[in-house]
Amino acid sequence: MQSATQKHTKLIKDEAQRLGFLSCGISRACFLEEEAPKLEQWLNSGMHGKMQYMENHFDKRLDPRLLVDDAKSVISVLLNYYPSQVQEQDNAPKISKYAYGTDYHFVLKDKLKSLLHFIQEQVGEVNGRAFVDSAPVLDKAWAIKSGLGWRGKHSNVLSKQTGSFYFIGELIVDLDLSYDTPVTDHCGSCTACIDACPTQAIIQPQVVDGSKCISYFTIELKDELPASMKGKFDDWMFGCDVCQDVCPWNRFSKPHNEPAFNPHPDLLSMTKHDWQEITEDIFKKIFKKSAVKRTKYSGLKRNIDFLNE
Repeated sequence: MQSATQKHTKLIKDEAQRLGFLSCGISRACFLEEEAPKLEQWLNSGMHGKMQYMENHFDKRLDPRLLVDDAKSVISVLLNYYPSQVQEQDNAPKISKYAYGTDYHFVLKDKLKSLLHFIQEQVGEVNGRAFVDSAPVLDKAWAIKSGLGWRGKHSNVLSKQTGSFYFIGELIVDLDLSYDTPVTDHCGSCTACIDACPTQAIIQPQVVDGSKCISYFTIELKDELPASMKGKFDDWMFGCDVCQDVCPWNRFSKPHNEPAFNPHPDLLSMTKHDWQEITEDIFKKIFKKSAVKRTKYSGLKRNIDFLNE
């Protein structure tokens, strides 16, 4: 006979599927022993650049029980964002695919909250919190622990079925569930992502020097862009998809069916000239609810000008 734990686990996974998640995996809430020295070394080497916030809440990043009292389980979900169409103009400045539509923080958080609400309705009093990468949670580590994929050499989570174009989110709850086990690594001897990185940011398999990554320069860095990077951005003005675009596993990516992730109708057809001439009004119209708003108009303009210098 099915135990309550198994029954609850099945209910949660079925509801996650109904809400449109690609997949859902569950792991025991515990201290991330393997991640602790890796995170410490990464920070000590300064690979987070000027992302000072990465140094905060070190303990909480490694132990979900410090985020939710009496936490028992971490429920990890993947949400596909692979678009059916990409930017049309070959020489136009490029935007990372994840930022085409509505800011994923809102979309993913709403779905996670719906899932938590469902759990509370079905199971009773369950305490939990939803997390989407703005909180001190190592989402890739939890997705891997929950069997949703392995860590690719580009450090993103990869799945044989769907590649890597998806967002990761978690619910940390004080409910015992059935736990999944990690899957095996299927990168083999492939080094496509390492070879293709325009700024050599992937310094060894699974280790990205964040301070060299185009996404870091175009989104996180608020200062002037370094002259040493001129001509190395491969036309990216917000984020970068190179390591994912060249990954053989992303041949299996299928377009998402989340209307919120569809781009503003004008976005895909904008030419190089359109981007160079972009005004604050057009920026606000096209990126009304987009993650691109994070760089602000001035930041995007800085990036576009840097590509043309």
